[in-house]
Amino acid sequence: MKLLILGGTGFVGRALAGEAVARGDDVTVFNRGLRGSPPGVRVLTGDRLAADGLAALQIDQTWDAVVDTWSAGAGAVGRTARVLSGRAGHYTYVSSRSVYKWGTPVPLTERAPLADPREPGYAGDKVRGELAAADFGGPLLLARAGLILGPHEDVGRLPWWLHRLARGGPTLAPGPRILPLQYIDARDLAIFILDAGASRLTGAYNVVSEAGHTTMGELLDIGNQVTGGRAQLRWVDPKIIDAYGIQAWTQLPIWLPPGPDHDFLHRGDVSKALSAGLRPRPVYDTVADTWQWLRSLAGDAPRRTDRGDVGLDAALEAKILGEQFR
Repeated sequence: MKLLILGGTGFVGRALAGEAVARGDDVTVFNRGLRGSPPGVRVLTGDRLAADGLAALQIDQTWDAVVDTWSAGAGAVGRTARVLSGRAGHYTYVSSRSVYKWGTPVPLTERAPLADPREPGYAGDKVRGELAAADFGGPLLLARAGLILGPHEDVGRLPWWLHRLARGGPTLAPGPRILPLQYIDARDLAIFILDAGASRLTGAYNVVSEAGHTTMGELLDIGNQVTGGRAQLRWVDPKIIDAYGIQAWTQLPIWLPPGPDHDFLHRGDVSKALSAGLRPRPVYDTVADTWQWLRSLAGDAPRRTDRGDVGLDAALEAKILGEQFR
């Protein structure tokens, strides 16, 4: 395919570019040029938030497929979709399962009600982004991804856990061990999107592994294994974690205690995507490959500037473990 990736140098975009180049596709990436581009791609530079930021796309060129990885305000999505209208055979907008109305009974299917597009924050941004992507006026796929992990992760969730496990010693592990997790490796997301573009798949798809693809216990056990086995996991009850005022998801990345928030994120219905060809890889591969990537870096892993820090303060962790495991 002749493929245009709006982004292409961060996390999901880099996975898309790498997979497409490996397939032999003709790949163009469009971004601000703030990060190095993957090998084998053509680079167009522009800022989607600037008045003339789409000038590089206003050229006499067409593409078989476009993938938009934008994750902020929807205005940029609509402007780009309109510029590319009639100049590409297929458009994919990388959306999120956060578009669904919170409180909807699980498992959430693609037919579940959406959040109010007037809602502020990430959920509203993604709903508005989906609506704006329709300005493309042609075949449109809404790839509603869940939690995204894998090499090149620039939010820092799995990297934080791997660095913590590598440090070793008594390690707070948020329970229960059997807590089911549902996520997608960025590379599997990329494969699904590229296959969907080639076959002109349209509509909304929950693009994430099956519920219970792994558990919190398996994820941390594998993380401990690949980082050297130096951590002694100390499983702590969610009620105790809450009593210390620890924030799930941020201070303890990936983890949400059993309850409505956990079910909303980790109990989605993905039968439609599986029927369309989604094939999530084993959790071991995601964890081991992420650790291999982290070890290959000369410095710290790149981080998105629009997301806050993640991870538990070492002093607070030691305090909790000291009081709970005397």
